[in-house]
Formats: sequence, structure tokens, C-alpha cells
Amino acid sequence: MVDSKPAQRLDVLIVGAGFAGLYMLHKARSLGLTARVIEAASGVGGTWFHNRYPGARVDVQSMEYSFQFSEELQQEWHWTERYAAQPELLRYANHVADRFALRDGIQLDTRVSAAAFDETAQRWQVRSDSGEAWSARFLVMASGPLSTPNTPAFKGLESFNGPVLHTARWPQEPVDFSGQRVAVVGTGSSAIQAIPLIAQQARELTVFQRTASYAVPAHNGPLDPVYEAKVKADYPGFRARNKLMRLGFGCEQPMNPVSALSVSPEVREAEFEARWRIGGFGLLGAFDDLMLDERANALAAEFVRGKIRQTVRDPNTAALLSPKQTIGCKRLCVDTGYYETYNRPNVQLVDVSEYPIDEITPTGLTTHGRDYAFDAIVLATGFDAMTGTLMRLDLRGRGGLPIQQKWHAGPLNYLGLMFAGFPNLFNVAGPGSTSAFTSVIQSIEHHVEWIADCIAHLDAQGLATIEATQEAEAAWVAHVNMVAGHTVFLSCNSWYLGANIPGKPRMFMPLAGGFPPYAERCAKVANKGYEGFALAQAVRALSCTSIG
Repeated sequence: MVDSKPAQRLDVLIVGAGFAGLYMLHKARSLGLTARVIEAASGVGGTWFHNRYPGARVDVQSMEYSFQFSEELQQEWHWTERYAAQPELLRYANHVADRFALRDGIQLDTRVSAAAFDETAQRWQVRSDSGEAWSARFLVMASGPLSTPNTPAFKGLESFNGPVLHTARWPQEPVDFSGQRVAVVGTGSSAIQAIPLIAQQARELTVFQRTASYAVPAHNGPLDPVYEAKVKADYPGFRARNKLMRLGFGCEQPMNPVSALSVSPEVREAEFEARWRIGGFGLLGAFDDLMLDERANALAAEFVRGKIRQTVRDPNTAALLSPKQTIGCKRLCVDTGYYETYNRPNVQLVDVSEYPIDEITPTGLTTHGRDYAFDAIVLATGFDAMTGTLMRLDLRGRGGLPIQQKWHAGPLNYLGLMFAGFPNLFNVAGPGSTSAFTSVIQSIEHHVEWIADCIAHLDAQGLATIEATQEAEAAWVAHVNMVAGHTVFLSCNSWYLGANIPGKPRMFMPLAGGFPPYAERCAKVANKGYEGFALAQAVRALSCTSIG
């Protein structure tokens, strides 16, 4: 690659200043490594910098969705709500950046445009869109699994006279929908959070739904100070118990080790009801076979559909809002007042599953021969998940191999951390890992610590490069798909499969086997001298050896 400026030499270059990038910078510095974070946005926070839409909040409880590497940080930070909202999460990210003096190692408003592995120098040569260049021993992609918005190629999208907003790229200044006719396209997680608040402002709100989503109540509210004190009194123990949980969190509401098919309807209903009253993801832990047996799953699905029918007064709307697919094959949504919103007189639901949106017009949109007029359109159409960011990057490994060619049939990887043919390139919380099914900050910490230990091992042994072998990579991807095949995850189209992006290869990307066995496998690989990886000395050292 041709550089317009002299390359800055680093040990570690990190792409992305979300939670992963912040912790990776802190960890690299603790090893005495020179490191820098490159971030395209104008601030830190990643997901919580961009996703500012009304109602945006985390779906894992705040006391669990937070860093655990520093006991001082855990004790000093006070969460105000059970489920933290976007502004508080962004404040937390900024607090971490300040608390650990990270800002001087972060370069904002800088987008990486190309990265290529130089086999002679055994270094990554990286360039920004403004021509800046870096030469790094290690490249860490901390760009996030949900960071590239999916904007459907609607005909006429550019012709609309009003604002078109995407939930994943919301303006930094507040948006006022008062008195407006608003369309929301999509009924996934971000839409389910935004719709109740937009409905409170808009004169008319029309929601266009292709596939209904299951939503469970958050029962959000101010964080109970008694509960907070209890957790903080034994935060290390609380974290240790969570690491034993399948999802890496939820130790206070563990999986019920009983089959839904083995109990009476009354016992089953009572267990579902108890977990519904608590709120959150715990519903899917009501019985241990809900995600493994479609017969058991159907019982949980019907329980939620019953709740929808009880809540939504119009039977036709309730029927449209009742999902037909298995529950949990798409990420479960955690809501506040979503179904109740459809009882408002200013809200209507339009089904576009059979007759998709035909086009966006200057005054609104058209579907099934009917024109709808709007003042604003909100696209809640999700992300090109897991692979979208890397696949849009000019990223080249050995022999100039582009990542687009490497992943043409799906994201080949080993442990979700590295790719054969791309030495010294680490990916945080990407395909092949359990990150999509955990509290992602826990997955981030696990990955960053594994990466840091790996780099320390290479340096201690005088080694220059590490990369996955093709054999290990093929076996790992087969394992990921085998595990998914024993669950209900393959029973519907989801972003786990890439099914929300036209033309994207269909491959189940995250590992569904649970956090504890995954963490154990990663540790075992490292303890066996990085089994499944090829480790090599510096090129110059090899030359000297051959001469001697």
C-alpha cells in the first residue's frame, strides 16, 4: 500500500473506541506496549455513542453490564436505573476513558480505510481515509458486532422531503416529533424501545412490520439501593457466579433444570408467570429445554402470545403482533410499554410481510397500492451484524488475500478471535464467539485478556507472529454449526444467520454453546501452547539461524 505520510510505529493498533477499544488500550498499556485507538466517531462509547434514539437502553441489568477488571471502578460508579439508558452508558464510557487516563491514546474523527499485512516486516500497515498511516505488530479489531447499520435499498429513499432517521445513526441533538406524522419501519429491538416514546410525541405514528418480535417486560425503574449495596458487598463473588451461567450473567435467576414437557400445565404456567413478573431474559430459563426442543419452545411462545392478546385491545392488531416463529431464535427484546402503545388512538400497525414497501416517495411511502403521507421516517432496520464492518474494509492478509474473499461463503475463524492467513489480527466479540448470547462487556473483557496474554506469551518466547491454522479454523466453524444444530436457533431467519442482509451468505455466526465451556476451551488452547495456531519467529531471526 502507498502511504502519503510516514507511518507511526506501534506495538498495537486498535480500531474502535467502544468498551472493547477502551479496555484493549488499558490492557496493552499495562503490558508496557505502545498502543493507539483509531475511532471514526467524534467521541468514545461505540454503540452508546451512535444509538441515541428515544428509549435506547441496555437489555442486561446495569450491575452486570459493566466492567469488572477494576474493583475500584465497580465500587465508585453508581447506576441510577435497573437497565441503564443510553445517556448514562455514554457517561460511563467517558468516565472509564478519564478514570484510566486513556484519552491521549485515542484518535477520534479518523476512519481506517485499509490494512494489509506486510509479510517481510511482519507488521500491519494501516491507512486512514485522510492518508495517515501506522505500522503495528498487532492489529485489534474492536469495531463491534453491531456497528454497521443496515439501510434497505428502498426505491426513492433519497426523494423523501422530510428527515429520514436511522436508529443506529441518530443525531446528537434531540429530535422533536411533536405534531408530526411519523413512520417507523421495523419492529426489532431498537423499534420496540423507540416506538412507545415516539408515540407520546407524534400526532400520528404508523409502524410497518415485516416480522413480529417477542418482547418481555423490563420492569425498569430506579436501581434499588439495598440491592446495589448487596452486590457491591461481594462484587467479585457476584461476577464469579455469573461466569458459571450459560449467558455469563443472570446468576440470581438461574436456569430451571427441568423440562417444560415434564410438568403439569399449572406448574408450567406458574413458572412462566413468575419470571414474567421479574422481567428480562429470565423467561427463557424457565425450563432447560426451551431452546433445545421445539415442543417445549412452543409452550413458552404461546405464553407470550397470550400476554400480547391480554394487553392489545384490538384482536387484529394483537394477532399481527403475535410472532409465529420459535421464541428466542431471534434475540429476545426487553421492552417498556411496547404492546400497550398499540392501544393509543394515534398509533396504527401495517403488516408488510406479504406486500413489502414498494417505494419511498417525496411525501411518504407506498405499499400494496396504498400511499401513506409522513413528515418523518424512522428506519429501525438493524445492522449488518458480526461481519459488516470488516467486510466493508480493505483488509488484506498474507499474499494480499482480501477479507471479502476469505469470507465469501461466511466468516471463517478460530475461537472467534483469529483468522487463518491474517497473522497478528485479533477480532473482539465477533463471529465464532459467544458474545451475541452474553453480557457483551463480559465477553469483551474475556477476549481482551486472552489477546493480552497471547501477546505477552509471544514476547516472552521471542516469537513474532501467531495465526490460526486452516485445519483449526475449519474444525471450529463446524463446531459452531454443530452446536447450533442442536438448538432452535436455525428455525427462523435472523441476523445470527445474516438473513436480514440481501445476498449475505447464510451461516450461523455466533457460538450458542454457552459462556463457561467457551471460556474453558479458550484457556485450554492457550495452556497447550496455543493449540490450533501457527506461531513463528521473526524473519530476521530465522535467517540468522539458517546461516549459522
